[in-house]
Amino acid sequence: MRALHCSWALLLLSATIATAQPAAPPPAAGYTIFVRGTPIGREDITVDASQAGTTVTSSGRLSAPLNVSLRRSEFRYRSDGTPELMFIDWSANGGEATLRTTYANGVATTAITQQGKPSSATANIGPRTILLPNNVFAAYVAFARRLTTAQPGDIFSAYVVPAAEVGVTVAAIATERIQIGAAFLNVRRHELTVANPGGALTVNLTADENGALIRVSIPVSGVDVVREDLAASTSRVQLHSNPGDEPVIIPAVGFNLGGTITKPKSAAPRVPAVILVAGYGVSDRDGFVAGIATLGQLAGAVADAGFLAVRYDKRGFGQSGGRAESATLQDYSDDIRAVVRWLRTRKDVDPDRIAVIGHDDGAWVALQAAAKENRLAAVVSIAGPASTGAALMLEQQQAALDQLKLSPEEREKRIELQTQIQNAVLTGKGWESIAPELRRQADTPWFQSLLAFNPATVVDDVRQPILFVHGDLDRQVPVAHVTQLSDVARKGRSRAVDVVTVRGVNHLLVPAITGDVQEYLNLTDRTVSVDVRNAVTGWLTKTFAAQK
Repeated sequence: MRALHCSWALLLLSATIATAQPAAPPPAAGYTIFVRGTPIGREDITVDASQAGTTVTSSGRLSAPLNVSLRRSEFRYRSDGTPELMFIDWSANGGEATLRTTYANGVATTAITQQGKPSSATANIGPRTILLPNNVFAAYVAFARRLTTAQPGDIFSAYVVPAAEVGVTVAAIATERIQIGAAFLNVRRHELTVANPGGALTVNLTADENGALIRVSIPVSGVDVVREDLAASTSRVQLHSNPGDEPVIIPAVGFNLGGTITKPKSAAPRVPAVILVAGYGVSDRDGFVAGIATLGQLAGAVADAGFLAVRYDKRGFGQSGGRAESATLQDYSDDIRAVVRWLRTRKDVDPDRIAVIGHDDGAWVALQAAAKENRLAAVVSIAGPASTGAALMLEQQQAALDQLKLSPEEREKRIELQTQIQNAVLTGKGWESIAPELRRQADTPWFQSLLAFNPATVVDDVRQPILFVHGDLDRQVPVAHVTQLSDVARKGRSRAVDVVTVRGVNHLLVPAITGDVQEYLNLTDRTVSVDVRNAVTGWLTKTFAAQK
């Protein structure tokens, strides 16, 4: 029964949303399925819409560890949106199975056959509920069509076939533009909060203006299902734009980085340049988290101050080439050095005045690049951690556990497991007592480089002037880190070390009340603090003026 168990980390939803039917989406499309940036499968989806109703069919495959072959799925809805039939025929790890759900008189009846053994389940659901099983993404097509007129705050019931019924809230809706080559596509991204038994889960569903499914993302598990034409390196989501933005392609070692430069209004023939680098879990050039484009907004502020700003997608994401699954912190710092080389070839950039700004562990990457790249003139560390990566992970895990109602025994068990995993990643020993799925998630080059990283040893080698900026309400990297890291820098080789602590600002650099992660989606002001912007641009102006 493994393939039918509801995995809350990979929860697929159903919802009752009463809306008019939008224009018909494209009749057929292929979708690439990623887990943490690595493609693991594909699903080909066909839509047949008529006055009688809508039928969605698909076939596809997921590679190891799931090893699922989806021979056929079918989702049939009447013209009023009432579900009529769901049928799935698949094999998982060699085991054959079928699932058939019908709906009548408020009851969904599901018949399941696995390896010749039948079982069944029934559930009372609403008349317009969408049936969405695990790991069959064609089911999201009807969901996307229903969301065309949804508004933030709308709450829907959701039925996960055949496990449970939960509540789904539309936490936020953002209008975005996706760049495909030189063309743009207008879309709506719906941030959904699922109140499942294991804790709130965020699912992002993106659709075009006609309700055609574009993308489904489940951040906590790293699952990303993207329409094939948008999964290519020629496409990216334009989450934020500034006056003076221009798309650019930056040559790196063996691949290109897709980026955006923001030009200042200055008429000077050569201006200083600033490179912006995102931190952990943020791969796009705008640094987009919880509706806040941190790097995109900083780039605008930097350009307004008279500098050329450049931000780029991390390798393996957006319009950047390379392989994300094999990248380390050192690789990311090498990418910064590639951007430095590229900037120095531009006739509108002063090659002797190039700085780098890193946010979160992007600050580590920036400092690492500066320690090896003498052609960088200055470094700004924003919300940079001071402890080793291993210590930081444990600190952040304990902060997350503080938000849960756990017994002391359960809390200790989770901390012990996290410590055991980290030790195994660093030493290569002890994996035999750790679940294989946890090893697949943790045993990566990037995580190993993060756990082993010690910012103190890197900061000691940075000769350039350094500015440390930190929000005093930062709960992800508490403000004590900036004191520790700047103290180390003052004992090192840097020519100048400055520190700015900004009151009332959280980890995302916006005004906050508590600074807790749980507060992010409820923030009314999603603009990077003017105090942060002024601290960064003022220091850069002073530093570049002295160097000139």
